Parts: sequence; C-alpha cells; structure tokens
Amino acid sequence: MTKQLHRDMEAVQRDVLAMSAMVEEMINKACRALREKDWALANEVLETDTRVDEREVRVEEECLKVLALHQPVAIDLRRTAAVLKINNDLERIADLAVNIAERAQYLADEDDFPVPPALGEMARLAIAMVRDALDSFVEHDAQAARRVIARDDVVDNYNRAVIEEMYERMRSNPEHIGAAMHCFSASRHIERIADHATNIAEDVVYLVEGEICRHRPTGQEQEEKESVVPRGIDE
Repeated sequence: MTKQLHRDMEAVQRDVLAMSAMVEEMINKACRALREKDWALANEVLETDTRVDEREVRVEEECLKVLALHQPVAIDLRRTAAVLKINNDLERIADLAVNIAERAQYLADEDDFPVPPALGEMARLAIAMVRDALDSFVEHDAQAARRVIARDDVVDNYNRAVIEEMYERMRSNPEHIGAAMHCFSASRHIERIADHATNIAEDVVYLVEGEICRHRPTGQEQEEKESVVPRGIDE
C-alpha cells in the first residue's frame, strides 16, 4: 500500500466511523422513544437523518476516488469494497431508525397500549449487534464478526414472538388494531436492523479472510447459533 493510499483509506474509515456513531445514536434514541412513547425523542431521530444521508454520499464518493486513483488490489481492494458496503448498510439502518421513530410518535398517543417487553429485548440485542459488528470492523476481528452473525436467529425469534402477541391483541381488542400494526411494523424494522448488522459482520469476514460467507454458515457459526442466548445491553 502506498502512503497516499494509506492516508486516503484512513480518512475514509474515519468518516465511516463518525457516521456509525451517528447511526448508533439514532437507533438507541428511536428504540428508547418506542419503549417510552417519547414523541420529542423520536423527533430528534428524524432531524438527524439528513446528516447521515450527506455523510453516506461523501463516503461513497471518496471510495470511488480511491478506486479510480489508486486501483487497489488484494486486501486494499477488499477494504475499499467492504467500506462501500458497510456505508450503505449504515445508511439503511439510519432509515430504519427513522421508521421506528415514526412508529414511536404514533404510539405516544396510545396511553392504554403497552409496548411488549419482548420488543425492548429485541431492540437491545439488535443495537448490540450493530455495535459489535462495527467493533469487529475496527479490530479486523473475523471471529467477533461471526459471533454477530450467529445472533441474528435470536432476533428473528423475538420478532416472531412480538408478531404473535400483536395478532392476539388485535383479536381480543379490535380497538387496538392501529397501535398493534404500528408495533408490528416497529418489530419488523428492528429485525431488519439486525439483518444489516449481519451484513456488516459478513463484510468484515470478507475483509479479513477474503471469504464471502453469505448463505454459507460454517460449522462453528451453526454451533454458536444453537448455543447463543439473548443478553441485556445497557444503553
């Protein structure tokens, strides 16, 4: 790697990490606003989205400049490709945080509709997956990334549990159908955040090992999926 390429890639990575900090804050606020039915906190998430979009465009432009000017190969090419993909996943996570915040604003007026506890646990796990996936990127830790991938099934299980609870509430309390549908949507958005965290983790495996692991879980990943349990995260 030439010195100029090294400097350019370090600058791009700093931009991505700055963007990731903004995105993490957005999903934390959005999920907290959902649990607490806090309209004002949800609005803070909506106001941040434009800044994330602007940074996403800037990172993509810088990556394309690196490809055009330096024509990287091997690990440098993988690093640039991984940053491009992670950048896109972060922007999509920010969009999902906005969607959750909008659901939270609707539920803020539903005083008699409790948000299911499983949704809060699901949100904590999804947020932790995003944080850990980004940490594995910074540390170039493929094993940590694989542990993130293994936790996606747990989020899926939470999502199914929330959906079943919402169906039951709609059957027993038709007046809550609107609120239940918004809660249903929020659960789906959180599940998609976990999917994007998984994408980031898969990109880290590709970056470190040169292996495209999508749709091909290893034996180790399968064992981890069978043994992993939800864990609480202090926000």
